[in-house]
Amino acid sequence: MLDQTTESLPLVQNRNDWWKGAVIYQIYPRSFQDTDGDGIGDLNGILNRLPYVRSLGVDAIWISPFFRSPMHDFGYDVSDYRDVDPLFGSLEIFDELVRRAHSLGLKVLIDLVFSHTSDCHPWFVQSRSSRNNPKADWYVWADPNPDGTPPNNWLSVFGGTAWEWETGRGQYFLHNFLATQPDLNFHNAEVREELLDVMRFWLRRGVDGFRLDTVNFYFCDAELRSNPALPDNERSDDIAPKVNPYNFQRHIYDKNRPENLGFLRAMRGVLDGFGGRLAMGEVGDAQRGLEIMSEYTSGDGLLHSCYAFDLLSGDRISAERVAAIMHRFNVMAADSWATWAFSNHDVVRHATRWGLSEAAQKTVLTLLICLRGSVCLFQGEELGLTEAQLNREELRDPYGIRFWPRFRGRDGCRTPMVWDASAENGGFSDVKPWLPVPEGHRRSAVTAQDSNSDSILAHYRKAIQLRRDWPVLKTGGLLELRAEGPILSFHRGAADSRLYCAFNLGDEEKEVSMPDGNWSVLFGTGNRPSGGALRLEGWSCVIAGEEIGG
Repeated sequence: MLDQTTESLPLVQNRNDWWKGAVIYQIYPRSFQDTDGDGIGDLNGILNRLPYVRSLGVDAIWISPFFRSPMHDFGYDVSDYRDVDPLFGSLEIFDELVRRAHSLGLKVLIDLVFSHTSDCHPWFVQSRSSRNNPKADWYVWADPNPDGTPPNNWLSVFGGTAWEWETGRGQYFLHNFLATQPDLNFHNAEVREELLDVMRFWLRRGVDGFRLDTVNFYFCDAELRSNPALPDNERSDDIAPKVNPYNFQRHIYDKNRPENLGFLRAMRGVLDGFGGRLAMGEVGDAQRGLEIMSEYTSGDGLLHSCYAFDLLSGDRISAERVAAIMHRFNVMAADSWATWAFSNHDVVRHATRWGLSEAAQKTVLTLLICLRGSVCLFQGEELGLTEAQLNREELRDPYGIRFWPRFRGRDGCRTPMVWDASAENGGFSDVKPWLPVPEGHRRSAVTAQDSNSDSILAHYRKAIQLRRDWPVLKTGGLLELRAEGPILSFHRGAADSRLYCAFNLGDEEKEVSMPDGNWSVLFGTGNRPSGGALRLEGWSCVIAGEEIGG
């Protein structure tokens, strides 16, 4: 049994703290809605579907990259930070999207990819041209070893060496991901200031904040020292698949550098100048994720929140595992504000990853909604979409192509959103989509669930509404966290209200004693209290409320 207590925050939030406890809906624009008939989603598609997003009850949307890009990594290789790729629309359409979202009460976050650019970016085109041009030092360049090999042992997340030879300069450049994604040199003050100005550009256009891609990759070691080996018993596939040698190193020199904190403070200074804007960092590290989260969010001068990977892993969800993660978070990052998620555009959808039934999906969603922190949902999970099983010839993701068949890449979670069960391609597009729409997904389309009060979609709406109705779920403390067999239970508490949350994360019915107090059931998935006890069917939950002093 594990027990944990965290302090509560005021239930009446400062308007600038809207993000504390917010539910954020991630939109992968390529796969959300196609409106121009090219088989690829676009900003107009997001604009047209905002009423649906609003109907979920979420507080904000996070839009994955839509900047100009050659699309080698589908927008995470940026060639112009200040423009929309014509594939997705235009700046004018983006501005209208922001206005419409705000009119519906939705905040807008965008994805900033600062650790690297595309090799087509004008900055890199100039940088690679010589060793003495004005941008020669804007990227991480290094001379070869005397035998011509790369300067150190750093590896790419996407497989192989992280160094690519550039004939023109007679040097290697660093790429932590694809060779077409060269890493910027954050030791250069001009680079840092230019990126801060990119932030100002989008803040002036009305965005409410940023999801910061690979935020712990910004700085590398100035001396380019080699990483030490990671013992086999410490290796994890939370960041890279097991077949990737990236897991064989302890990444202390190619990322997670202490110099990063100074730049994060500068970023926070820019955000604070606009008021009420959010900086949410993605910390990609299997060994030190929570420790880095604590470093990056401590106090008032760094990031507001970090996007945690702990519940995005392949380890099956269980009462013991969730309790252990929450306990570790409280020990290592008690002053931090986490953003929790089960699925995103980089991992196998959790319905498949954990092998969840419909009842289990409803239960784990309710758990996510009841955790202390903010919440990210990935488009389609509210429909119960499973991971699409694609053939080798259908893959578009270079990561999956590189490691096929042991690792199938990220295309399976990126297939198009399904809107209409009776329409071709699920209502996503009138033409062949960039990724196929699985037939099984069409049966889970919005139109097939919208009027069904027992559907997964209906459950998402109800659970999100519960969080809106009970501010204690947004900012209250997390108290008396316990894991007993498959039963996870805890209180969410504040000065004037308290909720008791109990979850059966197993297949068999269990009985749980109700805590002392005058409790009334607010929410559940197939169970009710019996006398002083709860009978929790397999994969079910109960949320009970108690007014304190009432």
